[in-house]
Amino acid sequence: MAGEVRHSTCALDCPDACSVLVTVEGGKATRLRGNPEHAVTRGFLCAKVAKYLERVYSGDRLLHPLRRTGAKGAGEFERISWDAALDIVAERLTGIAREFGPEAILPYSYGGSMGFLNGGSMDRRFFHRLGASRLDRTICSTAGMMGQVTAMGVRYGTEPEQFAQSKLIIVWGANILATNVHMWPFIVEARRRGARLYTIDPVKNKTAMLADRHFSIQPGTDLALALGLMHVIIREALYDAEYLAKHTNGFHGLKERVREFTPEHTAQLTGLTADEIVTLAREYAQTRPAAIRLGYGVQRTDRGAGSVSAITLLPALTGSWKDVGGGMQLSTSNGFHVNRAALERPDLQQRSALGREARLINMSTLGQALTEVNDPPVKALFVYNSNPAAVAPNQNRVHGGLRREDLFTVVAEQFLTDTADFADIVLPATTFLEHMDLYFAYGHYHLQMAQAAIEPVGECRSNVEIFRALAKRMGFTDPEFDDSSEAMIDQSLASGHPYLEGITRERLEQDHSIRLKVSAEGTPFLPFAEGGFQTASGKCELDLAHMDYAPPVESRLGDAALKQRYPLEMISPKNTDSMNSTFGYRKDTDEETGTLFVHPEDARPRGITTGDAVRMFNGRGSVRLRAQVEDTVRTGVVSAPSTRWPKRSMDRRNVNALTSERLTDLGGGPTFYSCLVQVEKCGD
Repeated sequence: MAGEVRHSTCALDCPDACSVLVTVEGGKATRLRGNPEHAVTRGFLCAKVAKYLERVYSGDRLLHPLRRTGAKGAGEFERISWDAALDIVAERLTGIAREFGPEAILPYSYGGSMGFLNGGSMDRRFFHRLGASRLDRTICSTAGMMGQVTAMGVRYGTEPEQFAQSKLIIVWGANILATNVHMWPFIVEARRRGARLYTIDPVKNKTAMLADRHFSIQPGTDLALALGLMHVIIREALYDAEYLAKHTNGFHGLKERVREFTPEHTAQLTGLTADEIVTLAREYAQTRPAAIRLGYGVQRTDRGAGSVSAITLLPALTGSWKDVGGGMQLSTSNGFHVNRAALERPDLQQRSALGREARLINMSTLGQALTEVNDPPVKALFVYNSNPAAVAPNQNRVHGGLRREDLFTVVAEQFLTDTADFADIVLPATTFLEHMDLYFAYGHYHLQMAQAAIEPVGECRSNVEIFRALAKRMGFTDPEFDDSSEAMIDQSLASGHPYLEGITRERLEQDHSIRLKVSAEGTPFLPFAEGGFQTASGKCELDLAHMDYAPPVESRLGDAALKQRYPLEMISPKNTDSMNSTFGYRKDTDEETGTLFVHPEDARPRGITTGDAVRMFNGRGSVRLRAQVEDTVRTGVVSAPSTRWPKRSMDRRNVNALTSERLTDLGGGPTFYSCLVQVEKCGD
């Protein structure tokens, strides 16, 4: 019997948000493929999702609720029923709220699901109603968001489809072939028409290896490079004077700000040559259309927001926003103007016993929250859509907090991750194939909806179901906890924003994917061609105080005493064939994330050759990895792809044992890529 083909949408934390066709036979999914009719997916899937069914049907998949029987972190559990699990969770949360106040309860979640419902709906209602501490979800993109918003007032970007029209494409701090593969066909199309592809990154990654030119920049100096490029553009009058006069503020202040960033000075900071800086500035300013694809790595340093702001100003300076195939893309997610308040219901918090807005705890300082916060202390942690034991900075401190016997921890998961190993109660969660959801994207402008393609395996439940059931156990009688997924989708679409005009659940059920009404049908979206900035002035702000450049504290030009002890700069970019820590159980993923890339000139004096076991360390901790000696990294820089499951390592640590809880200039984001280390050869 031929299988039935059903529609789904990939919920992984990736800009592509692919439209997926699922072949179902006898109730079981047997094949996944990219939807050929989707404007961005275009009939193919990445290597990660092409193998996703082995995750869904893995023998290691969590299928039943579990209760801890061993020491925290040991991963020793017994099976219990859902009724028993919910009763335990409700009883413990109620008791903690009564004794310490509801702020002693902390939710912890991020991008494990990019669906509106399972990413942030019933869960937010539950924690608002409970009066729990609020989580400041900063670990990925807040610094860049603040950087864009302070400059432009809104976070729109160039459509991926338009990159096919570009004549020069600059990929800055991104590895398209690993983390945004559905952008690649548009780049290929542009190059067939004669476009040039340049990359800017401390690592010569897969994308850089196929580029026409790679600029190997020092980590944390992207702001300096952007200011240096603007220095050349302004000095040589390569800017668009008419666009600047009509649509920007602060050109005179910007001119003064970039004065000191001569090509020679910028070269000293960035590690590029003065000629490279001048050539890049001239080519960018004089090529039309020119587009920048900006990655998230740029913002994960001390001046992360300033870096994004400065790079964001480049298309305003040259007037590139006017061109089809020009401008810049960091994220398109701001275009999805759904009614988030209707989904999350922050007004429910007013009914709690707090009498005020609950405190806000930054997820990037989880270690501090679990070990130092005392007013009240965090007594319960509820983790879903995340794996903080692997991904949070200052890992030793985080693990120390998770080991607290007085910390009641609940984890909703699909596998026994490192975080789940610390849990008191583990709840089995569905994959995106097993529940209904509404999906945005941060790499295109197509809104999508998907029904469950298959029934949940085992006793797995969606986040929506888990928090609805828990609300009932807690005695919450508010009607908001009775809303179905369909009702919540209807509520979210009723935002009144013109980009959602005419888009209904019924249309999405029929068409599965609908382009937002960001422009007339068949017309490219040019968000800032005629201004349209949403700052207080209505113009792009060019002169921003947070664009003052200073080297990161942990860098070759930062704290001199620290640099003497730990002479190498460590970065931890995304690995090629995984998704943060999602596929950490795979052997190939573990091999890649267990590797340290070292330049030959740094390996030689340390006696390190490819294949050697090495110890990387600083004052916060250490981690053992396997060396790969090659010149894809700069001298003085080592690269360790993230994010390994710590328990797969001999010392049960990954590179986040070395990263700090220091935050970015704006947005409170983590500074993963500002990290000084030393490396030594060690025995196997």
